[in-house]
Amino acid sequence: MGGRRVQLDREAARTLRDELAEAVTGRREFCDTVGVQRPDGSYVVARRRADSAGHRKVFDQFAALRQLYDDLPKRFGADDVSTAGVTGGRRHLLVRHFVEHPAFDCELAARQPLTARKTSGGADGGDSDSRRR
Repeated sequence: MGGRRVQLDREAARTLRDELAEAVTGRREFCDTVGVQRPDGSYVVARRRADSAGHRKVFDQFAALRQLYDDLPKRFGADDVSTAGVTGGRRHLLVRHFVEHPAFDCELAARQPLTARKTSGGADGGDSDSRRR
């Protein structure tokens, strides 16, 4: 490290490995959804407390999810998300993730049918911890 050699015992090495993996992957849990930044750069949106592939959508990178959001109308629902090739329950999953993730400036407009509303014209891009519900 920095031109010098550091030796760790096995337990310290495991701890360091786990901390590095956590820093690189970046899992964020929200009320209904989870966002996972994988080491390969891909970004996964998943339903919280669900394990099957039917409850997640993988994007090549977070920027692809951002682009999908930016292309949506000011008020959008599951049908609007499906035009981007997203099908089934993943449509609702993405609408909920947009509402929950602080990088997307939108809020829940209606539960039935599930509808979100962008609260500003521009992309926020920030990473605050506030939740919009």
